[in-house]
Amino acid sequence: MNADRKDLEKTASANALSDFLQQVESMPRRAPGSATGRLIFAMDATASREPTWDQAAQIQSSMFLETRALGGLAVQLCFYRGFQELEWSDWYQDADALLTRMNRVYCAAGLTQIGRVLTHAIDEATKGRVDALILVGDCMEEDRDRLAGLAGRLGLLGVPAFVFQEGRDPAAESAFRDIARLSGGAWCPFDANSPQLLRDLLSAVAVYAAGGRKALERYGRERGGAVLQLTHQMSKKGA
Repeated sequence: MNADRKDLEKTASANALSDFLQQVESMPRRAPGSATGRLIFAMDATASREPTWDQAAQIQSSMFLETRALGGLAVQLCFYRGFQELEWSDWYQDADALLTRMNRVYCAAGLTQIGRVLTHAIDEATKGRVDALILVGDCMEEDRDRLAGLAGRLGLLGVPAFVFQEGRDPAAESAFRDIARLSGGAWCPFDANSPQLLRDLLSAVAVYAAGGRKALERYGRERGGAVLQLTHQMSKKGA
């Protein structure tokens, strides 16, 4: 790959993360506390998702590492695949335990089940606190209005959905943007060939779930480099 191509990819990744963090900037502030942050990590495990699933399994430990000083993080893995198969795990507070669970998952052909993921997140939020939902996928094959209604219910429950879209399928993008907006979350595209961007996105949401926007701003300053440049605007609104 030539230098010009690398520069273009870096710029695209930086712009995507910058746009995402600007969306986070406008979100209501979540008061940090001593309680462990609770995050639902939902992924499309249909056949096209296998490479990205493997990437996410490799980098998920960063979510835990970045939140230790904030009181920690509890993650529930949720995924759909095959014919009407939706599964979710216990709540994990250990990266190795989550990795072991993710490594037992195989991807299988099937249609999307995003509505069932959102319904599950709603159910979890009515039983106990859920600070955020991460949804990683590349397509949408469901009724957009129904998804919008479910996303609105998540918003009322105070559970923002952070939707990370691989590729730029137009139908999926429109629906994913709606889910993020109506739940009070944020949307961002990523390229499976840029695992560092996915790592930064997952870590950023984990930090938000554990400590709120102020913690996310600190995360940007501590990381430095591109992440610092992408989070500096968040400090303008103060604590």
